Amino acid sequence: MDRSVGYLRLMELTRWTRLGYLLVQLYLREKEIGQSWRTGEFYTRDLVGMRVVLKETGELVGTVVNVFNSGASDLLHVMLHSSVNMPDGNGKAKSAETDVSCHLVWVPFVEEIVPNVDMNRREMLITPPKGLLELNIRTDQRSKKERRQLEWKERKKFQKRLIAAKKKLCEMEQQHVFHGFRFGEKSQTSLLADQIVSVNSKLLQHVLQNIKIPSKRSNVTELINATRSKLMRSTLKISKGCLTPCASEEKMGAHFSLQEKGHHLVSEGKIAMVLVMNDSEKQGSGCDPDSVGFGNIEHKPSALLQTLFCDDQRFVKTEDRASVPLILVCPAYEIQTLEKLFLNNDYFAFDSKKVWFLEEEKLPVVSNSPEEQKRYKILMKSPWEILQTPVGSGGVISLLSSHNILENLNELGAEYIEICATSERHIDWNPVLPGFVNSCGADIGIQISEDTENFEDNFNMIFSTDFMKKFTKQINKLEFDAILKSNSHVEKVDKEWIDIIPSSPNSLEFRSSIYSCLNVCDLNKVCVMEIE
Repeated sequence: MDRSVGYLRLMELTRWTRLGYLLVQLYLREKEIGQSWRTGEFYTRDLVGMRVVLKETGELVGTVVNVFNSGASDLLHVMLHSSVNMPDGNGKAKSAETDVSCHLVWVPFVEEIVPNVDMNRREMLITPPKGLLELNIRTDQRSKKERRQLEWKERKKFQKRLIAAKKKLCEMEQQHVFHGFRFGEKSQTSLLADQIVSVNSKLLQHVLQNIKIPSKRSNVTELINATRSKLMRSTLKISKGCLTPCASEEKMGAHFSLQEKGHHLVSEGKIAMVLVMNDSEKQGSGCDPDSVGFGNIEHKPSALLQTLFCDDQRFVKTEDRASVPLILVCPAYEIQTLEKLFLNNDYFAFDSKKVWFLEEEKLPVVSNSPEEQKRYKILMKSPWEILQTPVGSGGVISLLSSHNILENLNELGAEYIEICATSERHIDWNPVLPGFVNSCGADIGIQISEDTENFEDNFNMIFSTDFMKKFTKQINKLEFDAILKSNSHVEKVDKEWIDIIPSSPNSLEFRSSIYSCLNVCDLNKVCVMEIE
């Protein structure tokens, strides 16, 4: 989902809760509570992210996402937990939707309602008067006619996109993808429609026309060998102990000026950060979270980000984050979790208008049948679902070109885009690399490490925005390798769907490396920082 859509949804939510806000004010006036009993005892940042629990029953109500000063007292903005029962439009109770960000309520931060605040447990107990939580829940006040008109417009927009997507697939002779529309439940055909619209047909067409066997990634190997043999002009060696945003001048030595320059670029909003989150052990497997498994739950992207953003020694300093545009790239099943994580933590001090959540780039898996030379047929996971797999680190370049991100970053004044892999083994960031790139006047900066074996899973690169604009306009320069794999799928034979379970590799999955950008950049415009 585009981050701007989420922001507009949040703004709409604020408008709908205005009535609730006024009702809370009337409640406060009636009770004549006066000034907040906790004035001066807590800062806003102490309260944001706290769990809210009913004192009488111990039931979890939700999480504090913001604090507002209303004059008479502070008001807590609480995002309700999915287990809380909500009234529907007829006044009857119903379970809250999974997307709990749709339900935000106001709670006065006064002793009569919030008698206990436990800073250590990050929890507050509340004793709300009867009806307080229900009286300011957002309700859709549009008329039935207006809602129908809005739904009709959205359907028309989607239909246009679907027709365009089907036309593209027909041009590639992939009409078999549409067979699922002829039967099935409404939810199944809707899933197929969503799948068809989501296919990046332009990228798929480029890949199918340029299928080649995997390269040896010689461009990366040659670059690293050139660096270590001192053939590269712009190289820098730095010790691992210097890799903290707040390292002292004494510790940094001659590199301190580069750190200061990097800090300045960050604080001025000149650097946009792209964090690529994936389960590196399963990257490219095409599995969903139920079949992948993350081992220790603490290694999930949401837990890794919480660790990263709560430590100034490992990432951009908190006071600078409001200036930093942030793009998060992750599997589709993680997007909602990450959006809630940011909302719960007040966006970790980042500006919500400068944060985007993007689903990782995927491409359909195609058949590799000897009987059908150069007839690469998209495989179906089910009659209503296309078999797709992530394309790897190079997919980030495609994402930046297809979501108007570069245009938005240009308007924000970003001069560099830093793209980092985020995994349990690689989570640190430092300002020396951008400072070094800026000093060299380079288009691309690459961080490598002596102990790194897999550069695909542990990369940290920075690009000038001007170079990235040129590169994304030449997306055909983005190289893809076709990987021969075994994939079970379904096929329609004589009006029946049958399961195909191959005994040998039967299909091609596509991978692209972010390092393929080196093929279109003069090495004199590339600088390398090696961590010793």
